[in-house]
Amino acid sequence: MYQPYPGGAQPPEDYAQPKLPIPQSVTRAAQLMYAGAVASLIGIAIDLTTTGSLRSQITKRSPNMTAAHVTDAVHFEIGLFIVSGLIGAAVWIWMAQTTKAGKGWARIVSTVLFAIDTIGAFVGLAGGALSGGGATRIYGLVVWLIGLAAIVLLWQRASSEYFKPAPRY
Repeated sequence: MYQPYPGGAQPPEDYAQPKLPIPQSVTRAAQLMYAGAVASLIGIAIDLTTTGSLRSQITKRSPNMTAAHVTDAVHFEIGLFIVSGLIGAAVWIWMAQTTKAGKGWARIVSTVLFAIDTIGAFVGLAGGALSGGGATRIYGLVVWLIGLAAIVLLWQRASSEYFKPAPRY
């Protein structure tokens, strides 16, 4: 009969590290991430309300475009709104699930994604890219605040204990 090698991949059961219960700060961070996913989906609808002004914005940026090219550009931007919103929602859900599972890398990736979003928000404000109107700006701020609250919760002491890796034997 086959016997596993004594230094095999699985430690004996009596050495197994029990999984800690999910701290309330991690649970709340995950709930906020799910709210971020919903906000991303709502953001698609908000972005679509700005499509009426897209044609004039594109024409203003590129006055030499033909009407057909302007229409193509409008359709492309609408597709971009939808795809980016769906990807955003998927990433929020993925980060919420991996965070609840106690994956330490998920906390780091969430923080990096939030930093990228923060830089993008500042660049967009400085460059006037948020010309979609008040609703788009408010929506962007709401999504950013959801991310900020989730990151703050992920880096609390109780959360840090939960994300500590199990000791190796």
